[in-house]
Amino acid sequence: MPTFTPRNRDTWLFWITALLVLGAGLGLRDPWPADEPRFALVAKQMVESGNWLFPHRGIELYSDKPPMLMWLQAAFYTLFGNWRVAFLLPSLLAALGTLWCVQDLGRRLWTRKVGLYAAWALLFAFQFTWQSKKAQIDPLVTFFITLANYGLLRHLLLGPDWRWWTLGWFAAGIGTITKGVGAIALLMVLPAAIASLRGWPRVKVHARDPRFWLGPLGFVLAVSLWLLPVVTVALSKNLPEYRAYLDDILFRQTARRYSQSWDHHQPAWYHLGVMLTMWIPPVLALPWALPAWWRRLRRRDARYLLPLAWWAMVLVFFSIPDGKRDVYIMPALPMMCLVLAPLLPGLLRRRWARWVAAALAVGLALLFLGGGAALLQPGSPLVARMESQRGLDPAGIRALAWMLLAIGLWGLGCALAFRRRGVAMLFATLGGLWVAYSLVGYPLLNDASSARGVMARAGERIGPEAELGLVAWKEQNLLMADRKVTDFGFKVAWEAQLGAAVAWQARSPSRWLLVQEAALEGCIDRERIELAGISNRRRWWLVPPGAVTGPCVATEEERARADAEQGREQTGE
Repeated sequence: MPTFTPRNRDTWLFWITALLVLGAGLGLRDPWPADEPRFALVAKQMVESGNWLFPHRGIELYSDKPPMLMWLQAAFYTLFGNWRVAFLLPSLLAALGTLWCVQDLGRRLWTRKVGLYAAWALLFAFQFTWQSKKAQIDPLVTFFITLANYGLLRHLLLGPDWRWWTLGWFAAGIGTITKGVGAIALLMVLPAAIASLRGWPRVKVHARDPRFWLGPLGFVLAVSLWLLPVVTVALSKNLPEYRAYLDDILFRQTARRYSQSWDHHQPAWYHLGVMLTMWIPPVLALPWALPAWWRRLRRRDARYLLPLAWWAMVLVFFSIPDGKRDVYIMPALPMMCLVLAPLLPGLLRRRWARWVAAALAVGLALLFLGGGAALLQPGSPLVARMESQRGLDPAGIRALAWMLLAIGLWGLGCALAFRRRGVAMLFATLGGLWVAYSLVGYPLLNDASSARGVMARAGERIGPEAELGLVAWKEQNLLMADRKVTDFGFKVAWEAQLGAAVAWQARSPSRWLLVQEAALEGCIDRERIELAGISNRRRWWLVPPGAVTGPCVATEEERARADAEQGREQTGE
């Protein structure tokens, strides 16, 4: 077991900070949209039904993503018995694993100090921290891609090491059944092969060794862990819904989504903007890093060539399709921090670098002070927005204001304490921000962000014996319900959901409906329905028995409104 010594205290400091920043708030909130409730709901239904191979969202099969994240969430719930811990734990462990890969690779390729610089840069890159504290697939696939890069680079630059070569391919395969793009890690082999053919020192592919094929075999084995049983069961059952599931997840959600993107359309340069804004602060060093990288490439240093070439290929890969989201490019961030780290000791000795870091820290502090002051002004536009869109009451808004003020004051305190050390000032400010947001912001925002408040009020109003049906529902409604509820499909048109729900309600006097406002039609008596609450910028209404006054036939205006809102929701919140 490692011991604490003056030599390794900086390593201990890093890992304690990483655990504090990334782990703060674990267990203090429920899943928040856009994607967290969906995955947690699927995992919850896996546990309840025992069907882990074909995931469900309500009564429908869920085929948008492979089930790896949901499997882990369900497994952690089985282990710990607490959904608030289980749904976030995969992201936390994946983030820590990604940091370890970057830190250890930097240590092996350069020095122990370089490894820590790489890890610090990655930990406080905004996109990495933000996504690592969310229960989405991207932190997990980033870990598997980074682990694959780690294994490949251990072999290509420090090898031959056939165990890490095989593990790298295997990790890429696990990344592929986590999210289809996991295989992009294998692009690392292309610049390595070119460099090897051109006689670059240190880099060897060893393609003529029969053990080379252990890598592709490891990839196939990893993919088969999920693909083989799901295809076998689907074909043996001969059920149309299982065949449709296979077609959607294997073809429509992968190849067709890439070649014929139907949502999140962005220009070709979109990811450049993402990197320049969401990879702050390490990306601020790029103007000085680019010429330094060029000089090292001219010296034929493959330690820079392979990660930089891979980053460029990933950027091109995700820039080709019309559909783009900011998280798509995140797997390239660890490699950027890795190749930036050897330059940081020299860069950070320059006065301008310290000034930039200090200015960013002070700017953040002033921004939070301004936001807190604005929330303390009754009737301000920001207060009105928090009330109407988030459903926060005055007490919650005041508490949120004081949290923002506390973060701002912490930032100013860090500026005074580290006035000669700009990077320490910035990292201390960011660390305080993330910890305060997690420990204070999570409980303050949870009821409105997770739909727990809406579902709790709905349950109290209808009583413990009543049945509840959901119309135009979101995953968080079903997840946070205090009883077994009835849904009428998720992707089904809202007009059809409402028609089925009204018929269902008419069969018993103890049945209520919870309906999103955009799906209400003229057949519902507005004088008799009750507002259950506001959650995630949506208003939810309770429809009691007898509130439906006639046949539910949507007008053209109602149908257009509902279709537009449903289409917007199904392409991202």
